[in-house]
Amino acid sequence: MLRKMVEKDRKRLKRKTHIRKRISGTAERPRMTVTRSNRALSIQIIDDTKGHTLASASTLEKELRTIKATVEGAGQLGEILGKRLLEQNIKTIVFDRNGYLYHGVVKAMADGARKAGILF
Repeated sequence: MLRKMVEKDRKRLKRKTHIRKRISGTAERPRMTVTRSNRALSIQIIDDTKGHTLASASTLEKELRTIKATVEGAGQLGEILGKRLLEQNIKTIVFDRNGYLYHGVVKAMADGARKAGILF
């Protein structure tokens, strides 16, 4: 079991480095990166030129703890982050799936942000 998990992580990290070679966030078009686990979901908006996080949303935040790490919860989290971005006048981003496959929770986060009005 442990060996299978180690192999799964190794493959994800390999995909992640392959993606990050091509993707970079700027001030005009920052990078949206997602992180998921069995318990929590997290999204960050990053300006890679300065190395600053511009906005974030996580199910670990006090007011968002009721959101579960499911597809429905991921959609809600994406919408919340989209509203936070629109408050900062950020309308376009680059999506970084962080090596995760683009389906399920990761796709729901992206769709939630799109539903809020973010373009990518």
